[in-house]
Amino acid sequence: MIKIKSDREIELMKKAGKIVGDTHNYLKKYIKPGITTKELDKLANDFIIKNGASPSFKGYDGYPGSICTSINDEVVHGIPSNRKLKEGDIISIDIGACYMGYHGDSAWTYPVGKISKELEDLLKHTEESLFAGLSAIKEGARIGDIGYNVESVAKKYNLGVVKELVGHGVGTDVHEDPDVPNYGRKGTGPVLKKGMVIAVEPMLNLGSADVAILDDDWTIVTMDSSPSAHFEHTVVVTSDGYQILTER
Repeated sequence: MIKIKSDREIELMKKAGKIVGDTHNYLKKYIKPGITTKELDKLANDFIIKNGASPSFKGYDGYPGSICTSINDEVVHGIPSNRKLKEGDIISIDIGACYMGYHGDSAWTYPVGKISKELEDLLKHTEESLFAGLSAIKEGARIGDIGYNVESVAKKYNLGVVKELVGHGVGTDVHEDPDVPNYGRKGTGPVLKKGMVIAVEPMLNLGSADVAILDDDWTIVTMDSSPSAHFEHTVVVTSDGYQILTER
């Protein structure tokens, strides 16, 4: 069931979203060669708690980290560990924060030091696809309009669209209805209504769209080992568009 949020709920979700955005901004300066993903996880965990929230992902279906840290060919759900970032890596950091029972959720992919032109373009174009998807959002539009816009950008740059993983509603649960795929046809899917809160999150691969899950039962990687990027914002549908709740 798709839930319409009240003004009070949206205000709480703005607070949760701000904490998520602030956590991204806080972590950014630490994303350098030599730091471990476990160190980034602790920094994020402590920052979220200090700001009066709790990490949404910690313990979610048994997930062990406070954030997801996915490097290079890892698409999503990479578990923080003692792995050190290296010059030329890219890392997707997915952060969720729960404030007074309501969640915010946003992922961003960062360069580690200097990266190749090919990776720079992957990040740039995946971010472009996110904002293309968001541009379709307004009351009366449909979920398929979002996916169509995301997929159009991916096709333009010959990037693989991961179809097994989708965006989603956000509220008192970090994952709610509806699903928000990164592909689709215009004019199809559930109708967007004012007060709906959704996370739009393109995951695009430099190679094939095919993915697999590792033995840890969490980390999803590209089948051909090609790099993958992930960009996500939580937004609320308004009468004439949308408002980003996880602004950075």
